[in-house]
Amino acid sequence: MSLSSPILSKPVLEDLPYVEAVLNYLTPMAEKPVNYTYEPPPGVPRHNGVYQAHKLPIRNARPIIQDLSLDREGFAYALHHSNVRNFYDDSEIQRVYYPEAEQLLKKVTGATQVVIFDHTLRNAQRLQQGESQIKEPVKRVHNDFTAKSGYTRALLELTARGIDNTDELLQQRFAVVNVWRPIAQPVQESPLAVCDAQSIAPKDLVAGDLVYRDRVGETYAITYNPAHRWFYFPQLQPNEALFIKCFDSAEDGRARFAAHTAFEDPTSPADAPPRESIELRALVFYGA
Repeated sequence: MSLSSPILSKPVLEDLPYVEAVLNYLTPMAEKPVNYTYEPPPGVPRHNGVYQAHKLPIRNARPIIQDLSLDREGFAYALHHSNVRNFYDDSEIQRVYYPEAEQLLKKVTGATQVVIFDHTLRNAQRLQQGESQIKEPVKRVHNDFTAKSGYTRALLELTARGIDNTDELLQQRFAVVNVWRPIAQPVQESPLAVCDAQSIAPKDLVAGDLVYRDRVGETYAITYNPAHRWFYFPQLQPNEALFIKCFDSAEDGRARFAAHTAFEDPTSPADAPPRESIELRALVFYGA
């Protein structure tokens, strides 16, 4: 398999339409970044990192959709209709959407086994109205897992499900993949930008603690590098799905970590409805 990326060579990049927008990167710091998922004790900041805004071109990926690869760029696209009628119904998501996404991931990745372990709904308006289970779009450049936490989260999820061959599964190649899609109107406000994994240097990845009430996870914050290549999919529709690789156990040159972030699109109408989206996180096992 060739991991070269001729479709993202400089002449093609220059030909793609783009918007210029601000992306927020972590400023290099001496201590380990810490981010709480809940309101921490008095006197403890919610997060200790300082983020700096960088104005960058974000390319329209639609002209190169058919050439994108999870193993090369770290993100991919598919048309996919869901039979879910109400994405704000948690039971319907697990009953209908989880099986749909499992089959879709097997088709897209060639995986032999898929374990979906959580999902997140994002809608800033509903959050402001007091719906605590809803989150707002994250406008900081990040990746959901690290070289360490990809393994620890996989072990946690497989053990919780009582899967007998956990050790065997973790010895073969596996990945953590997000399935991201709009759930209402086409996305205009706070669209998602994804960074070509090949343009991210190891030194750009900064492991930080993600503190839950019952455990501590680890994610990557990202420091600025002018070599980063950013893409988005304008006006993404509810029948379109994006796949973002957040971890891959293979260390053979395939994409392992595709940074991503929401951003303020300067072409978005002032009265654009708030972005409504769902992301699933899944363990994808490729077999021996």
